[in-house]
Amino acid sequence: MDEEEAELRNPFPSPPSHYANYTAHNLKLLELLKERVGEDDIATANQGEVLSDQIDIPDWPLVQLEKPRVDWMMEEGQYTIFGDTWFVKDTIPSLAELGGHQLYPADPSIDRRPALMAVLKSMLVTYSHLLDALLLPPPTTSNMEPPEWHRYIEWITVLAQNLMAAANDMRPVQARDNLESMMERQLELRREETKAIHSQCDELEVKLNALGMAAQQLANEDNNSKDQVDAKPGLLVEAQSEVFGSSITADDLLRWAEEIG
Repeated sequence: MDEEEAELRNPFPSPPSHYANYTAHNLKLLELLKERVGEDDIATANQGEVLSDQIDIPDWPLVQLEKPRVDWMMEEGQYTIFGDTWFVKDTIPSLAELGGHQLYPADPSIDRRPALMAVLKSMLVTYSHLLDALLLPPPTTSNMEPPEWHRYIEWITVLAQNLMAAANDMRPVQARDNLESMMERQLELRREETKAIHSQCDELEVKLNALGMAAQQLANEDNNSKDQVDAKPGLLVEAQSEVFGSSITADDLLRWAEEIG
């Protein structure tokens, strides 16, 4: 029995020993037994008499091969697997359900703070009495009564169980608050990142506008210089006209050049 309990609590337990009973022959006997006595009377029927015409009838009840009754599990609200009891609904059992002495209200809608404050004060007072009891002289050998400090230790244990159980009951609330805090922090981070992106976009827009203005200014300067270059031949003709007069022709210029040469 001890080996079976140790195997059940093994993190990687082996299959249960009765898995070898699920043979095709035994399952066929179970179906035949259901047909002859009905499913309601299968647990109380004498399988040896009902299946007397069959061979290799096991000495253990064939009803053990039945699948677990889910409806029974739902009614009881719990089931046992690998030696541990699990609840159908994932709930935290109260201290009273676990067999402890609960000192605070079981109804979560009732404010537990006054009861827990009383438990805390009682623990401090009991701890003070425990220190006083430890300073007392040891009892004589003829005194068979348990020492006084033993009673204080038991009461402190009960108070500590109540504090831990109350703290465990608050775990769903704490998990919800932690989740809300994480979501708020993520929202703040996204807002900060969005703000930084907008700031960078504004800076880039200012720089692009400045580059556009500089390019426009350079283009205007190039156009002005080109206009000045195109205007120089006209200025030269005007100057010549002012010096030699408006009646000078090409023949006059050639003759004048020959005279100088």
